[in-house]
Amino acid sequence: MRIIIAGGSGLIGRALTTALVLDGNEVIILSRNPGKVIGKPGTVKILQWDGKTVQDWGKEMSNCDVVINLVGENLSGKGLLPSRWNKERKERLLTSRVNAGIVLSKAIEMSNKKPAVFIQASGIGIYGTQREKLFTEASEVGNDFLANLSKLWEASSAQVETLGVRRVVVRNGVVLSTKGGALRPILLPYKIFIGGRIGDGRQVYSWIHITDEVNAIRLLIEQDQASGVFNLSSPNPVTNDEFGRTISAVMKRPHYLPIPGFVMRLAFGEVANMVLEGQRVMPRKLLDEGYIFKFPTLYEALTDLLKS
Repeated sequence: MRIIIAGGSGLIGRALTTALVLDGNEVIILSRNPGKVIGKPGTVKILQWDGKTVQDWGKEMSNCDVVINLVGENLSGKGLLPSRWNKERKERLLTSRVNAGIVLSKAIEMSNKKPAVFIQASGIGIYGTQREKLFTEASEVGNDFLANLSKLWEASSAQVETLGVRRVVVRNGVVLSTKGGALRPILLPYKIFIGGRIGDGRQVYSWIHITDEVNAIRLLIEQDQASGVFNLSSPNPVTNDEFGRTISAVMKRPHYLPIPGFVMRLAFGEVANMVLEGQRVMPRKLLDEGYIFKFPTLYEALTDLLKS
């Protein structure tokens, strides 16, 4: 297959690109900074785009089978510690997501031949935060900042369905990888022997190993009947305290020094909600498709990721 990935230079995109190439697919990455895309297989083609307008890259749409939209500015920022969600950052978080979905849909509309599948990234933050509730793909969505951001993100590419393209929306949990994402800052306190729960520790984290994230997307591309929303998270979410205790067991480091929630809010503002609140999410539709998780438990996932 010939596959276009917008956002292919990000954490998920890099791992997915490598896997798709190993499967024998031809992959094209759309990037704002092609020269900065590193660690890609040599056969991957990189095309310049601005994420807002249909340019020369749009010609590739008529010759592709799959389009994958992973575009979205990092919620926590570029550094090890999260950046506050001021008005300017919130606007960038929104426009980076919405503009990409709209322009990809426009390019497909303009193409002579439509792709068979469109994979649209989203997040489980769309469900809002209710600690005791179990969320599935059939659950109602929330109404806080992350929920509304995700709703607009998903809607940005909805037009492709009217063009006869099968669309799959993947609502990603916390993707665990040692090459980026949320795991590095979570591990840092344990590396320096000051790990502990954050807030009251009862908030639930719905997580997924990067390998299962990639394999699930590959499955959803291949399954012709798969469409609509899919939660991409392990069937075994854990509380923040359980997460920390598992890190402690795998790394053999102490789990004893709590960080009060008010300290997190003072330091990082609204963005602290990502670690102080959470969602208990179940990947019901993915399991119904027959997907078998390689790393179903957090202990297995962390043991694999931290084995080196």
